[in-house]
Amino acid sequence: MKFAVLAACLAGASVATTARAEELNLLCSPDGKWCELMVEKFQEKTGIKVNAVRLSAGEAFARIKTEARNPKSDVWWGGSGDTYVQAAQEGVLAEYKSPQDADLYPWAQHQAEISKYRSVGTESSAIGFAYNEEILKKKGLQPPACWADLAKPEYKGEVQVANPNSAGTAYFALATIVQLMGEDAAFDYMKKLNSNVSSYPKSGSAPVKAAARGETGIAIAFSHDILALIDEGFPLKSVAPCEGTAFQVAAAGIVKGARNKAAAEKWIEWALSPEAQSMAAAAKMYSRPSNVKAMVPAAVESMPVGKVVDYDGARFGAAETRSHLLKRWTDEIGAIAQ
Repeated sequence: MKFAVLAACLAGASVATTARAEELNLLCSPDGKWCELMVEKFQEKTGIKVNAVRLSAGEAFARIKTEARNPKSDVWWGGSGDTYVQAAQEGVLAEYKSPQDADLYPWAQHQAEISKYRSVGTESSAIGFAYNEEILKKKGLQPPACWADLAKPEYKGEVQVANPNSAGTAYFALATIVQLMGEDAAFDYMKKLNSNVSSYPKSGSAPVKAAARGETGIAIAFSHDILALIDEGFPLKSVAPCEGTAFQVAAAGIVKGARNKAAAEKWIEWALSPEAQSMAAAAKMYSRPSNVKAMVPAAVESMPVGKVVDYDGARFGAAETRSHLLKRWTDEIGAIAQ
């Protein structure tokens, strides 16, 4: 009888261990609606319980670094690929090459290559800005068409952009402007722009949401965030800056030392699958999917993009470059922020 009880206890312990293993601790950097839908469908498909935390790309990276000796997270999904390149270089992401690699667009494969397969591209969207038509009309302001326009004195207090130290959106905007203008000219521009910026929030999508609510006239943002709010009926207009724009690659990666590595790999495969990526429009996530077999939302296909520069992700994702630009921004812009 004692052996039977012991066997039952061991069997119970085995089941409990298996149940615990079938969990996933996710750091989710896209919009909350997209995170929620992906988690819901993944749980239905796999039976794996997902414990998700929504953090901007910079915040997620900071958490992973803080927990590096004792990882609490298993996988990180979403947010600008630049941040993942630095995370890969700093040794906090695990190497993993997806068997779906051949089904991905070259820009998604390139993200994997420059991070030495410690991340992979999941979607892409352009950086630009949006303006609230009603606010600008009410104040008698002409709509801006170029990056240079945003620094004009008539827009004083009317611009919002996130803090690049916490938001991948803002870092990508910073890096794009540096690539377009050259570093010194870009920082001269941003000092002028700072006179018009009313706030530098932590979240990359916060500025465009503020513009949608009429709290600011203009917001620097990714096209997918702008298109989602336009679809909801807000009086926003999307602008592809006349000097040029760039397409960011959002990414995903497994945390080095993840306790639930097998579940993390399943999440990566789910996030790269045509099935998952084709659900994006249902969550009002209007970006270009990385899998060639996935459906592209109609709003993305019809979006004007204007002049596009070939963004140097390897350069701006490099730890040394990224740290340098963020420090310079903090010293020269953050220190005098409104």
